Amino acid sequence: MLKKILNLTTTKRLIFFILLDSFIFVISLYISFLLRFDFYIPSVFMDSFFYSLPIFIFVKVFLFYLNKLYFISWRFISVVDFFKIVISLLLAIFIIGLFNYLYYYVVKIYLVPRSIPLIDFFISLTAVSIFRVSKRVYIEIIKNKKTSAIKKTIIIGAGDSGEKIARELIKKDLNMLPVAFLDDNIAKQNIYIHNIPVIGKIDDLDNAIKSTNIETIIIAIPSLSYKKIKQIFETAKQNQIKDVKIVPNTSFLLKDSISIKDLRDINLEDLLARKPVKIDASLVREFIKGKIVFITGAAGSIGSEILRQIINFSPKKVIAFEIDETELHNLSLKISHLLIQIGKKIDFDYIVGDIRDFNKLDEIFKKYDIDIVFHAAAYKHVPLMEHYPEEAVKTNIFGTYNLVVLSKKHKIKKFINISTDKAVNPTSIMGATKRIAEIICSAFNDVTTKYISVRFGNVLGSRGSVIPIFLEQIKHGGPVTVTHPEMKRYFMTIPEAVLLVFQSAAMGSGGEVFVLDMGEPVKIVSLAKDLIKLQGLEPNIDIKIEFTGLRPGEKLFEELLTAEEGTEATKHQSIFTAKISNGYSIEKVQSILEDLKTYIYKSPENIKKYLQKVVPFYRDDKIS
Repeated sequence: MLKKILNLTTTKRLIFFILLDSFIFVISLYISFLLRFDFYIPSVFMDSFFYSLPIFIFVKVFLFYLNKLYFISWRFISVVDFFKIVISLLLAIFIIGLFNYLYYYVVKIYLVPRSIPLIDFFISLTAVSIFRVSKRVYIEIIKNKKTSAIKKTIIIGAGDSGEKIARELIKKDLNMLPVAFLDDNIAKQNIYIHNIPVIGKIDDLDNAIKSTNIETIIIAIPSLSYKKIKQIFETAKQNQIKDVKIVPNTSFLLKDSISIKDLRDINLEDLLARKPVKIDASLVREFIKGKIVFITGAAGSIGSEILRQIINFSPKKVIAFEIDETELHNLSLKISHLLIQIGKKIDFDYIVGDIRDFNKLDEIFKKYDIDIVFHAAAYKHVPLMEHYPEEAVKTNIFGTYNLVVLSKKHKIKKFINISTDKAVNPTSIMGATKRIAEIICSAFNDVTTKYISVRFGNVLGSRGSVIPIFLEQIKHGGPVTVTHPEMKRYFMTIPEAVLLVFQSAAMGSGGEVFVLDMGEPVKIVSLAKDLIKLQGLEPNIDIKIEFTGLRPGEKLFEELLTAEEGTEATKHQSIFTAKISNGYSIEKVQSILEDLKTYIYKSPENIKKYLQKVVPFYRDDKIS
């Protein structure tokens, strides 16, 4: 149906242009005769006009059609299109002139005076060009002057992404009007792209803002470093420009090209000291393509991103397992919409359940011939789990044990346990339970089922992140509460964490505890300040920052790349292997868990004391 509508629209457009041009060619030829005969055309030459008119119209229309001049948009008439008009009309002169001489050769009289085709060329060229450019002139000059809502926009980056963004902004007549480019490429200085000048380098942004009176900045370089992004952001804020948009890194998109639909407001992730994530996509695709994948905690921050990004690697089926039915339902709607958008067909099943329910998991593993398990379900809130350690033990330890045992029983090929930096020298129940989960995975590793754990730090935008808390505090006018002025954390965006999880899972041979390179640790107070600025406010002027002191189980600094025994490099620059001496057999793990069962319903202090005996380096009182 859509195709028929588009064909009908194209046909109407073609007929409109042909009729319009035919009218122009009639007038043009008539004026040519008037000029040739000093505005009085003898009757004999009026006959000549009527005889030659069909030839003039047919030849010109045919050549215009041949040069695809009926398939361009008035809105986008360009220099190239103008040259096509010139060439078509010059060819028309040649063909009509040739016909005129052949006519003379046969009947010994010219069909039209020999000067007529030349005069007609100039009149036709002028008239056609004026009509073709009229809409562009109207929209870009008259209409733009009348529309006060249109924001002058500067585009950072004159490469493929910048060119496409500029073209779409012009074409779709949105409320942003690109007036200039900035690009560090010397070869692009002082050139024009879609009639928009490249007026300098990125460092010239301050002067460019003042000289062009812009209101919006678009960063159209997907690989631009965070330092440059932060520099652009700070310059924008100094010039009271609140509208700063950015194109995302194409690594995180389920497509290769950028469009204006991908533009988003600059956010905290863009300002962090992170290197662009690169993965071996062919290795990951080989690992996932055609496989049946089971994901626990599917509606959580990490689980839902695994679902979203795994689509790009064409699994056969994805089973999303989640205890929160509302979030799982919302997730199913989002994934269905995403699949429609990108035109992919992948089978998704959504199951409500608890990883602590061994029998239900067993039934699921019997029903589906699962190849890969991504285990993201866990209790992660550090201070809260200090008060309810029994719940952390039930989910993080026994829930993981259920999945590990069943994966071995049903001969799952790979089991990927999502772990945390807090498992290193743990000072919290959450960290200690996640460390035991790693120990369980390593103990059960064998040639049939390969168990891998992947550690990383805080992910921005997750439900346990400080960002939603800070945003809520800013929304209510502050203060923003930070526990300590020197507190630092490693941060990673959810999409890049998931990409590296895929990479780790694909390259792991089993038994490893992989550690992701989280970059440089970030001061939480700096994070709070950047977030306040992103809302167009000033830290400690518009929004106060207050320090509240460390909470139970918190560290001042997270240890990640310096695990107790250190790390070893892998073939991927962002992934390391923790050198952990796991002297745990399956029998020893089972013995520990049997003992732990007797402590679940005892006091929190008793649970912590037992975990201190079991977990290497765990000290409940170790808060540094």
